[in-house]
Amino acid sequence: MMMTGETLTFLLLTAAVCGAVGELMAGSNSRGWVVSTAMGFVGAWIGMRLTYALALPPILLVEAGVVDYPVVWSAIGSLLLVAVLGLTSPGRR
Repeated sequence: MMMTGETLTFLLLTAAVCGAVGELMAGSNSRGWVVSTAMGFVGAWIGMRLTYALALPPILLVEAGVVDYPVVWSAIGSLLLVAVLGLTSPGRR
C-alpha cells in the first residue's frame, strides 16, 4: 500500500484548494499556496476529529489511491483554523 507520486500530487492539490476555500469562507487574505496547502491538511485533520467526536457522517470523500480525503470536512476544518488564528493573532495595521 504505497502512495504513488500521482496520488501525492492529487492530495496536495486537493488540500490547497480546500485550504483556500477555508480561507475565503473565513474572510482571510490569501497567505500563499504553501500555507493554503498546510491549512487544507490541518483542516482535514481538524474536520475528521470533529466528525468522530460529534458522530457526523463523512461528506464528499475523494478517493486518491489508498487515501480517502474528506473534502467538505477539510474546508470546514480550514475555516475553523483560520477563524481561530484570526481571533488570536494581533491585527494588521
